[in-house]
Amino acid sequence: MRVKDVKKVVLAYSGGLDTSVILKWLQTTYGCEVVTFTADLGQGEELGPARDKALLLGIKPENIFIDDLRETFVKDFVFPMFRANALYEGMYLLGTSIARPLIAQRQIEIAEKMGADAVAHGATGKGNDQVRFELSYYALKPDIKIIAPWREWELTSRTALIAFAEQHQIPIAKDKRGESPFSVDANLLHSSSEGKILEEPWDAPDEMVWQRTISPMDAKDEVTEITIEFERGDAVGINGERLSPATLLTKLNALGRENGIGRLDLVENRFVGMKSRGCYETPGGTILSVAHRAMESITLDREACHLKDSLMPRYAEIIYNGFWFAPERRMLQALIDESQASVTGTVRLKLYKGNTIVTGRQSPHSLYSMKHVTFEDDQGAYDQFDAQGFIKLNALRLRLGAMAGRRGGAL
Repeated sequence: MRVKDVKKVVLAYSGGLDTSVILKWLQTTYGCEVVTFTADLGQGEELGPARDKALLLGIKPENIFIDDLRETFVKDFVFPMFRANALYEGMYLLGTSIARPLIAQRQIEIAEKMGADAVAHGATGKGNDQVRFELSYYALKPDIKIIAPWREWELTSRTALIAFAEQHQIPIAKDKRGESPFSVDANLLHSSSEGKILEEPWDAPDEMVWQRTISPMDAKDEVTEITIEFERGDAVGINGERLSPATLLTKLNALGRENGIGRLDLVENRFVGMKSRGCYETPGGTILSVAHRAMESITLDREACHLKDSLMPRYAEIIYNGFWFAPERRMLQALIDESQASVTGTVRLKLYKGNTIVTGRQSPHSLYSMKHVTFEDDQGAYDQFDAQGFIKLNALRLRLGAMAGRRGGAL
């Protein structure tokens, strides 16, 4: 787009070196008014300095937005995803992916409130986040203009960023002058580390990479036993205490941290085509995922459960690729949410040195029938002779195939 076409832009702003440089670059390159938006998603950082730096860089107080979105994040984004037991490529709990649509949604809301004609983000041209942000922007406001500085400017190194910052009197933290050993993204659900010292997939990650969990080897040598209460697929309490979504996840994070739970070293397939290596920590989410599956194990009908599991990889891929606001995600979400109507009850777990161990589950809607499953006298609840006809009917096509010379499943 032509720089003169942008009059006011809403920037997703962290207050760090990169987005502070982007802020000044937008002012100098586009000559536009900048509105900053900083989301508190539970990343564990002080957000006051982001406001102070924005003011220092000439942003009007009324153009600075710092929003606490922790409860919204967990209730409306994390919990719906966890109802699906979503795992990307069978392992990744999608901690970064699920945060992007909420940030984008709030950016668009602010753009409409402030009369901005553009939004900007700090994602690079190599990663998934640019896709997630921009697909969400377009889904919510199809005529929005998008500025992605990393795809436009010539500041292609840390040295160039620092030189630009010094030229424009942008304060630089001492720890930012040296080359950062890896990149970190964090929110209430997880922390991810990637790049630089982590780019060689054969090299084991240094212990300093792990910021939210104690090593399982160093975790306390005692069992922590807890219960998690569920209503319609969502966790609502721990050990009998009812908690808000964000408070509950915060408490599970603390329990996971001290027991060394939730580490993952993964090489994944990015949507843009390349493979990347990331080290993820999802302590509370790992506990919650195990507990939710245990709750479903006694409350979901077999075929409903199997259908839901068959759709999960597609659902996870949709979120990973940035299509949270796409119709196919909404369609799958409706099916998933319908499946959770009876997923209510309590799960008991033991946490120990990186392990989340289910030790009990109970529900007022349980489909588990002791009188049918017992190896003792079931007093006629189940007629074992019925199995003969069941087996013969299921074997009929195999028998007909064998009679036609196709023994053992031969085609």
